[in-house]
Amino acid sequence: MDYCLAGDEGAAIWHGQPNLDLDGDGRFDAVGLDFDGDGMQDDALADFDGDGVADHAVLDLDNDGTPEAYFTDDGSGTWAVTVDRGGQLRWFGLDGVEHIGGPLVDFDGLDVQGHADDRLLDTDGDGVADRVLCAGDNGVTGYVDTDGDGKWNVRLTDTNGDGLADGASNL
Repeated sequence: MDYCLAGDEGAAIWHGQPNLDLDGDGRFDAVGLDFDGDGMQDDALADFDGDGVADHAVLDLDNDGTPEAYFTDDGSGTWAVTVDRGGQLRWFGLDGVEHIGGPLVDFDGLDVQGHADDRLLDTDGDGVADRVLCAGDNGVTGYVDTDGDGKWNVRLTDTNGDGLADGASNL
């Protein structure tokens, strides 16, 4: 997994082999390191979308695996979006019904019972999910709330599994 960090002396890009399982699915998806400079290797950078580039920063993991601070990449390579992991996210189903949970949920109702594998994302940091990624046998499906009203506006499909949308349709 590649990740980029910048400080007063400039930026550097590193590559690290994932050695932590932050989402609890049994696969390593994060690199443990001392991200916040406290001298303890209790932080992590994670790649939850599987593209080989870190997209989540997690600070101060304690013994129960719950981070004190959690940030996502806003798409520009900047760790700009903070997520309150204790309160979980509000999210709306395709039927408009409001739920609380995440970041892993059974959004599409297709997951094996007891194993939620659809990922909620809150890119604007308001506590309401505005993106969701649903992994399936035929690739990834994504839903995007483009106007921030809590309703899903666009459905994205990645039929070849390369992590890039192959199609989009309005809902």
